[in-house]
Amino acid sequence: MTLAQYLAELEQELVAAGEEAESLSFVYRALNELSFTDFVLKLRTEVSQEEREQLKAIQEQLLVHKPAQYIIGSSDFHGLNLKVDERVLIPRLETEELVELILSENPETPLSVLDIGTGSGAIALALANSRPDWKITASDLSKDALSLAAENAQSCGLNLTFVQSDCLDAIQGKFDIIVSNPPYIAEADKDEVGLNVLTSEPHMALFAEEDGYAVYRKIAEQAGAYLTEKGKIYLEIGYKQGEGVAELLEKNFPQKRIRVLKDQFGKDRMVTMDDG
Repeated sequence: MTLAQYLAELEQELVAAGEEAESLSFVYRALNELSFTDFVLKLRTEVSQEEREQLKAIQEQLLVHKPAQYIIGSSDFHGLNLKVDERVLIPRLETEELVELILSENPETPLSVLDIGTGSGAIALALANSRPDWKITASDLSKDALSLAAENAQSCGLNLTFVQSDCLDAIQGKFDIIVSNPPYIAEADKDEVGLNVLTSEPHMALFAEEDGYAVYRKIAEQAGAYLTEKGKIYLEIGYKQGEGVAELLEKNFPQKRIRVLKDQFGKDRMVTMDDG
């Protein structure tokens, strides 16, 4: 039996369990550091007992809905390779769009930035990597998440300040930019979340009270005291939350420009506040 045939056999079982077939080869390639070309060539070869055992072990983890990135132990984000495990959410492609928006709208002059709910540190580290002159503070309620984010900062050679805080409760100073991708899923929307997310990723980083708006409300109410005169807010949101989050910001910043922006899939994904 060739490697391709054995992969196809295991992939069928994954699909039957509601998992993506591609996850198996994705993890296999990553763990064995195979280029796509090397992988394609290997598909035609006879599958060895060692390869069978490794593939079966990967499949068993995927069958219990463990995300591929947790099996590998890392995830790529905006040109950085970040360590990820059950302490943090896996960085999403949509969040890279938030980073790109911030970079495109803010010059390479020194700015002070706060990332609320940093998780793996993805947003803060991506900004620090692209803007070495920015002074960046990353906060999270979870001490475990901050520990992992600090590991990522060290491995990426980036210098950030980390603060354990519930939103802005333990934050000091003023910032030119406040950015956050907070927990925003309502309990009522749990059915929309994939099994691998529900099973493995930290619920504290996924779900929020007040139909998903609790953290946005807190940020909107507190941020004014922590922003510089021309300070800006950038928020990632759930696709149904554009109008609601915009209203929270408009209520607390009536003189500012509020925008709801779509992601590459045409869904509401970001809400911003600035001077316009």
